[in-house]
Amino acid sequence: MLRPMTPDSLRARVLHQDELCFVIDKPAGLAVHKAGRITDHLELYLPFLGESDGEPPKLAHRLDRDTAGCLILGRTPWALKRLGQMFAAGHVEKTYWAVADGIPAAESGVIDLPLLKRIEPKSASGAGRSPWTILPDPAGQPAVTDYRVLGTSADGRSWLELRPRTGRTHQIRVHCAAIGCPLVGEPFYGPERLPPGNLHLLARSVAFRMAFEYAAVDAVAPAPLHMQVALSACGWQGE
Repeated sequence: MLRPMTPDSLRARVLHQDELCFVIDKPAGLAVHKAGRITDHLELYLPFLGESDGEPPKLAHRLDRDTAGCLILGRTPWALKRLGQMFAAGHVEKTYWAVADGIPAAESGVIDLPLLKRIEPKSASGAGRSPWTILPDPAGQPAVTDYRVLGTSADGRSWLELRPRTGRTHQIRVHCAAIGCPLVGEPFYGPERLPPGNLHLLARSVAFRMAFEYAAVDAVAPAPLHMQVALSACGWQGE
């Protein structure tokens, strides 16, 4: 269970800071905002990054609760609007690392599968279960992910680099499961239902430029502790 964040622990996770934005290393297991029964979430701690005479930064986008890594926060209304426009236009380059149970047939490729959000009947969702799920469906929204295999392990796992061209909910998780490579620790889209909290998915880096007059931002998040053993088995050497 995650401990509540302190000003020092949150500031230690700042990967980039300028007058317009922060990029922080969000810990796995911490939701970014309040939803349902969630009472502990990142927005509670964002005032720790605010100036004494100013507003705290705000979320420019979202990461799943169990996904670790790069999360962008806007510091001004203009920055938040601009970041929203850039995400919508695909002008924020996002790279993910994952460890999957399975090895793709090709060393690199494109997963092009539309995704549909389906609301589950109350009788099927059950206590603690999500009221919806994401499914590959031709009637869904376009969703495209580029992938590359960075390494494999003797027990049939793969270390994947993933670059989503679109930003659908659970896109990487569903796409990897659809090609027979569900992510390690996957609680919803794997062959069995697992307790949440061990998902091997990292928002490894983000790169963007707010405008020509501003410097480019390129932030990289370290591999979280819960992924390091599996990454090492696939050839990761700690860089």
